[in-house]
Amino acid sequence: MNFWEYLGSRRERLQFETWQHASMVFQCVLAALVLGLLIGLAVYRSGRLSALATSTAGVVFTVPSLALLGLLITPLGLGVAPSVVALTLYSLLPIVRNTIVGLTGVDRTLVDAARGIGMTRTAILLRIELPLAWPVILTGVRVSTQLAMGIGAIAAYVSGPGLGEQIFSGLARLGGANAINMTLAGTVLIIVLALLFDGCFVLIGRLTTPRGVRV
Repeated sequence: MNFWEYLGSRRERLQFETWQHASMVFQCVLAALVLGLLIGLAVYRSGRLSALATSTAGVVFTVPSLALLGLLITPLGLGVAPSVVALTLYSLLPIVRNTIVGLTGVDRTLVDAARGIGMTRTAILLRIELPLAWPVILTGVRVSTQLAMGIGAIAAYVSGPGLGEQIFSGLARLGGANAINMTLAGTVLIIVLALLFDGCFVLIGRLTTPRGVRV
């Protein structure tokens, strides 16, 4: 059976696993975006706290994925829970770092001018700082998504959902029938998903970034 025949014969299963993988990555990156924004907003005015937040997220990011998933088995068991927690943690660093960089990179003269005309701190944040920092934050989200897309395949190690099952099963059966097809199918579909997600973020950036900032 060649690769295309394998795709045709396993179409429904591959479609389901592709949907699982995309859904898992989307939800984890969304959770990381909310957490990352909250952390970044809480610390960006303090250099010491910003460094602490970035360093903490960096330490988590350096933990090998298999080790982190293995450690999460004890408190969370197998399946979705450890996969989601691990992917969310790995997605935090680029978002936290870019949120801090984006917010601290806003021209202070604009902030001072807004404060001078009587705008509150909340209004300045929502109407000036966040819109100007958004392109940098979105870049962090794009990086996190690509990372989560790849690391999500390793979630199969703890019986997590997604296309990792194809890759792990194929590697475990190397030399057997369809082993290469299984591994290749999982890998190719993850690449396709990564490209689709990145294209969506490019479109979101164009639609949500103020025209003056784009220029």
